[in-house]
Amino acid sequence: MVRVAVLNRDRCKFKDCHHECYKYCPQVRIGYTTIAFGEDGYPIITESLCTGCGICVKKCPFKAISIVNLPEELEGGLIHQFGVNTFRLYRLPVPKKSKVSGLVGANGVGKSTAMNILAGKIKPNLGKYDNPPDWDEIIDYFSGSELQGYFKKMAEGKLKAVHKPQHITNIPKVVKGTVKSLLEKVDERGISDELKEILSLESIWNRDISHLSGGELQKVAIAAVIERDADVYLFDEPSSYLDVRERVNVARVIHDLTKYDKTVVIIEHDLAVLDYLSDYVSILYGKPSVYGIVSNPYVVRTGINVYLDGYIPDENVRFRDEGIKFDSTPFADKQWQAEDKLLDYPSLVKTLDGFKLITEAGTIYKGEIIGILGPNGIGKTTFVKLLANIIPPDTGAVELGSMRVAYKPQYLKADFEGTVRLFLRKVLGPNADTSVFKSSVLRPLGVEPLLDLEVQKLSGGELQRVAIAATIGRDADLYLLDEPSAFLDIEERLAMLKVIRRSVKSKGAAAFIVEHDIVVQDGLSDRLIIFKGQPGKEGHALAPMSLREGMNLFLKEINITFRRDPHTGRPRVNKEGSRLDRQQKSIGEYYYVPLKEGNEKE
Repeated sequence: MVRVAVLNRDRCKFKDCHHECYKYCPQVRIGYTTIAFGEDGYPIITESLCTGCGICVKKCPFKAISIVNLPEELEGGLIHQFGVNTFRLYRLPVPKKSKVSGLVGANGVGKSTAMNILAGKIKPNLGKYDNPPDWDEIIDYFSGSELQGYFKKMAEGKLKAVHKPQHITNIPKVVKGTVKSLLEKVDERGISDELKEILSLESIWNRDISHLSGGELQKVAIAAVIERDADVYLFDEPSSYLDVRERVNVARVIHDLTKYDKTVVIIEHDLAVLDYLSDYVSILYGKPSVYGIVSNPYVVRTGINVYLDGYIPDENVRFRDEGIKFDSTPFADKQWQAEDKLLDYPSLVKTLDGFKLITEAGTIYKGEIIGILGPNGIGKTTFVKLLANIIPPDTGAVELGSMRVAYKPQYLKADFEGTVRLFLRKVLGPNADTSVFKSSVLRPLGVEPLLDLEVQKLSGGELQRVAIAATIGRDADLYLLDEPSAFLDIEERLAMLKVIRRSVKSKGAAAFIVEHDIVVQDGLSDRLIIFKGQPGKEGHALAPMSLREGMNLFLKEINITFRRDPHTGRPRVNKEGSRLDRQQKSIGEYYYVPLKEGNEKE
């Protein structure tokens, strides 16, 4: 048995709790010192003395301590540990030449750590954080595996790896100049002009890096990595901030690297993009911020299905209580009765900073969720703000009357001084402390462990979950959520999907959801609004249409087709030019054609 003890220093308030963890440790009473205190006053848990009784975990009022027991077979699998009582990563994914290897798992289980090790940014210490091993010991540790050759080349300087980091918003702090100057400077493969066209960078080519949006920064960062002449290319969340068309273009460009015998590794939370882009998938599971374990690689379809099932058969490990299934018969044909009408809105026109938005009139019914799909810069956020009366239209008017509206914006600000608990009480009043809210919203979204944390110290994903809870927890007739899946991992996205859908339906309310993740949009929406036009110049919002009609229209424009996985029911992107892709395009069914178990062909 391998015992792991982790102390979260962001949560530990050792000055305020009078060392509850130390006072109640039974080992102290029999002469041992399982819990001591360092020079900075923080507790240090001696794992060799800890019996794993869990008393300190229960007594800590701030939930700062985690103690878990892992299987003995992991004893020799520790790859990296950052320090005493800190996160541990067991095993590593194995990059494959001329293939794209995907990493899938919850936030906080070591995906970025594994990526940084493969990129050479972190030297694996094999758990010896106080006496790190040299390269000879590391290479010997991986003897007999494919990783031995990988790290041998890295140690000898014969392997060049380039890495696109997760947090691209930090790029303007370290990179100065225009897009053109940056990409021409790093272009070692002579493909700058080609990428400019493929990734639609012409409009920002002469713009300063500091003036780019999140999506523009993402495309520039990806282009800068692909232009380098390397052996290994690593991309951490390449689809973040991008719309569906951009995600598909980026996936194509990244996968094209394999034609040149390059090794590619990606971390991706959009299931459709992960499926479309990867050849193999490794699952990372564990307890966030405590430990992470890397599975053996699977072919992409099997790997994603194993992840959704929550059970790894070749290791006999269940890491989730129950599997995740998708409804393979969407709500495309569901009809709402006229007496259930909630809101009629007229055709609207709005001109803003040189951009013109025109929307067709529409109706939304009680219990209905309308998804909004379209490229970035086409007016989706402007449309939502018009519906909420946050900004006035130039033509037309949305008559809300006494209707209550709850709105979650696209960009979140952590400007509240205080804890998450106090923030929710301020926004929701008495509703924040009800058992119904806790069981139906806070617990499924994973917000309960965050209640005593300062809002200003939350990560992007934590802040997103809190914002969703604060929006869905309000008593409203109309919910407007702008990109609720941003910064969330796959499990958090699927949990968010269920929470929003259940809450809106049970309240007899309605919702508009702006979302770029097709899998999330497919699971959430009853109908769709499709946006057309020219990003940054003019947008045209069509009237709400059925899910099938809207998906077909949207997917046809970006020239991709979907099918349903027969095991999980999840939407899958057909490989371009495959038999199914050609067949569906020939009959005009870009969304999907129902398939029987066993009849699916790659």
